[in-house]
Amino acid sequence: MIKEMKILKRHGIQFVPDLKEAVLTPLFRGRPVIKEDISKSEAEHIKKICPSDAIVTEGGFGIDLGKCVFCKECQFACPDKIKFTNDYKLSSNKRENLVVRKGYKEIKFDEQSIRPEIRKLFKNSLKLRQISAGGDNSCEFELNAAGNVNFDMGRYGIEFVASPRHADGIVITGPITENMAEALQICYDATPSPKIIVLVGTDAISGGMFKDSPALNRDFFNNHAVDLYIPGNPAHPLTFINAILALIGR
Repeated sequence: MIKEMKILKRHGIQFVPDLKEAVLTPLFRGRPVIKEDISKSEAEHIKKICPSDAIVTEGGFGIDLGKCVFCKECQFACPDKIKFTNDYKLSSNKRENLVVRKGYKEIKFDEQSIRPEIRKLFKNSLKLRQISAGGDNSCEFELNAAGNVNFDMGRYGIEFVASPRHADGIVITGPITENMAEALQICYDATPSPKIIVLVGTDAISGGMFKDSPALNRDFFNNHAVDLYIPGNPAHPLTFINAILALIGR
């Protein structure tokens, strides 16, 4: 007991009491803020240096967080026009809402497009089966952390399970390689309906840096609608937890 008390005194309380209002370090690369006066030449320059083709110029300058790897090269190029904040609430249930444009202060969540059965059945208990479809283990590490004693998403009844037959939905990480395409479909089919599909990380949402690779097979999305997009490279546990809470209405 004395040993544990000394550790607690040295390290402080690591438990995060409020997962919705927690504040991350300013060093965290979260939602970008784009100033209104970014010029056309600056936009074109940033588009050329972006390694993941995340810069959008049609309809006004924007950053697609579904493609962004949060390298901050755009901020380094124009520090007075672009700044990545420590806002970790980056997710949306609509793919197009992940494009952050000039003047945006938050990423929108479309309440009207959420399927009624999701909040009716999963609001108080949600079991998820995670599938690493060719991921690099970064998002997988963060999802594992979401259930540890620091973040403890289980307090909301949200947990990962070992079998898809015990799950209410699947969480996909990784760009979906050819070798994982069939396994993903099998896992999805084994999950009882109604079920949800959650994409976590840039690789899962868009393919990320590997989007043009012949080793990928993303045909899964031609037949199945996604309920939640959670950006990040990797996605922070607070990003994941707050996204899930928004989806189920907690």
